[in-house]
Amino acid sequence: MIRSLLSDALIALASCLSIIACDTLFTEPPAEGETFDAPLAGLSKTELAAFVRGDESFGKAFTVREGLGPLFNQPSCESCHPGDGRGSARTSLTRFGYWNGLSFDQLLTEGGPQLQERSISGVSPETIPVQANGISVRTGPTVFGLGLIEAIPDSVILAYSDESDLNADGISGRPNLVGAPDYLGKGAGPHLGRFGRKAGIAFLLHQVVNAYQQDIGITTDYLPVENAHPQAGAPVRDDVPDPELPASVVNDVVFYLQTLSPPRQGDESPDVAAGKQLFSSIGCASCHRPSMQTGSDHPIKALRNRAVRLYSDLLVHDMGPELADGFYEGDATGTEWRTTPLWGLRLIREFLGGTPAYLHDGRTSDLGEAIRAHGGEAQSARDAFLQLSEQERRALLSFLESL
Repeated sequence: MIRSLLSDALIALASCLSIIACDTLFTEPPAEGETFDAPLAGLSKTELAAFVRGDESFGKAFTVREGLGPLFNQPSCESCHPGDGRGSARTSLTRFGYWNGLSFDQLLTEGGPQLQERSISGVSPETIPVQANGISVRTGPTVFGLGLIEAIPDSVILAYSDESDLNADGISGRPNLVGAPDYLGKGAGPHLGRFGRKAGIAFLLHQVVNAYQQDIGITTDYLPVENAHPQAGAPVRDDVPDPELPASVVNDVVFYLQTLSPPRQGDESPDVAAGKQLFSSIGCASCHRPSMQTGSDHPIKALRNRAVRLYSDLLVHDMGPELADGFYEGDATGTEWRTTPLWGLRLIREFLGGTPAYLHDGRTSDLGEAIRAHGGEAQSARDAFLQLSEQERRALLSFLESL
């Protein structure tokens, strides 16, 4: 009773303070296109309700009593994708495996391919096996616009593929063709990978179900078994019956991710306009394609016939030794990465507390350094960037920071 009265008093005090200093405690709502968590325009009332439910579930932090673990990385989706934006090095994930010179072993018998470095009480966390020589540290990517990416027809993406570099421009992007689990009802594949740092997953539902099981340790109607822990030497589990999350919640999260709107691009100042032209002329746009188009038959009307200004071709490219992680995923090798979409760069700094994190592992907060790390198929564009005048480099970086 005393605790309840104290709690009521604190709430009342907070209310009084908010009335007295509301100008200090509250700010104006952000303008349209200035956040990573806004819905696409054109959703129906029913769809907006599903969006809100999915938003709530995306932010939910699980407890051990609700099924967290026994192995996990973070307690919620939002922990890896704060504000639906990029994660930082503090919340990065690690994948590992072994390359024997002929084939890649994901070391499933040693807990691979993903390291779960956290665990519930009484369960030991995983460690990276000594034989692992492909170790990939990855920050959580932005999650807005994923539905638009999923709605781009395969044919649109494959039109940019040039695996044999027939046009002799040094760019040989190719699709990562991957399988799919039975619960998707899409057939075994191969399917065109679109999601993840190496385009290792083709469908958003697969991505979400995997994230619940691998990242949070939450079983679902789609994947009702706990993540294995072979390093423990004996089966381990939590005390919550499986599956821990119904399909309805998973579907709401998938719908939320499908209908998150990309933020708007910034205003085009003379510097930005000059940088945009340089971005194309030195070859960056050969991989970071400015725009694609969704198809006309998607079940979600708001995703039909939309321009997708993502600045990516969604293909995998050899990026050279400096960015290599030695980890193979589907058809993607240890030096290959999916072209990272550049949309949202304008707001990355704000969403990461003023210090942005670029590249797959968040190794740098300097966009210029991120460009300098590009090699392989991107080396000619990187070299062209380094040969620009200081003013031209500033203009190109201004353009990137306007996206």
